[in-house]
Amino acid sequence: MEETKRAEEIKEAALKEIASANDETVLEKIRNTYLAKKSELNSLMGVMKSLTPENKAIFGKTMNEVRNAIVTRYETKKEEISKRVMSEKLARESIDLSLPGRTHRVGSINPIYQIIDEMISIFSSMGFEVKEGRDIESDHFNFELLNVPKDHPARDMQDTFYITDSLLLRTQTSAAQAHALLEQTEKGPIKMICPGKCYRRDDDDMTHSHEFNQIEGLVVGKDISMADLKGTLELFVKKMFGEKREIRMRSSYFPFTEPSVEVDVSCAKCGGKGCDMCKGSGWIEILGAGEVHPHVLEMCGYDPKAYSGFAFGVGVERLAILRYGIDDIRRLYQNDLRFLKPFIEK
Repeated sequence: MEETKRAEEIKEAALKEIASANDETVLEKIRNTYLAKKSELNSLMGVMKSLTPENKAIFGKTMNEVRNAIVTRYETKKEEISKRVMSEKLARESIDLSLPGRTHRVGSINPIYQIIDEMISIFSSMGFEVKEGRDIESDHFNFELLNVPKDHPARDMQDTFYITDSLLLRTQTSAAQAHALLEQTEKGPIKMICPGKCYRRDDDDMTHSHEFNQIEGLVVGKDISMADLKGTLELFVKKMFGEKREIRMRSSYFPFTEPSVEVDVSCAKCGGKGCDMCKGSGWIEILGAGEVHPHVLEMCGYDPKAYSGFAFGVGVERLAILRYGIDDIRRLYQNDLRFLKPFIEK
């Protein structure tokens, strides 16, 4: 039969093309050419109705064998191509298990906040409560309630970022003193610290920044004296810098404390003998402190005859410089991994 011969020719052509196919796209086109509904092979089935029963059986068997041969070869080829594609992909993405693994960079707390966390831990162990202050403060709390009225000459010391005539970016965490005193409705004892940022119109250099961190401390109660202040600060310094460190107090002036002192710590580099770090003095200034001024207590509703207290303000960046031997305060704010790496690895 002519149709049977043509079916065999179609089979040979299909098998030849399948054998030469090298990707799935070409193979799919071959399948559509020889096995789709509108393919020549499928159209040959139309002669079945004109054949005798005997020839129908022969022709039907031949057509099934041809189709099965093409389908079988197609599926075999498709599997071969899939395996080859997968092998090539795996070869490109292969992992050399002998190579060292890729490490992920792990972040860390900035040295400034490491110091703050440690200071909070030290003062908390001494019974201090941690309070939060306000970055945007009123002139009333930042100055007037701290014994710095509008005409006071001490205001000349402050280069302040004013937002309005009455609002400003706080120049010191000491403003937290007034808030803490006024919040005490029963006017009882207070023992608190307040960490936070402060802002002044300073030119940034190796030792100054327009934005810096302080921790304010305040203790108010009955019979609180300078001896209590000294004992508190001595314990803090020894926990912060080591048992061998000593402090000294020098008379100073702050409007909100009386008497006022600057507190120095013995130089760790030279042991108090004098070096370039302490400028030959053997001591390094770390904070300002003093007894809370009676007028401050009175303005905040406390009876200065019944209550007394002490306050201190610690510059966090200064402690970080001393603790880690940093030569430039600006490095604490720059994202220089060469500088930060030692702190990440701790």
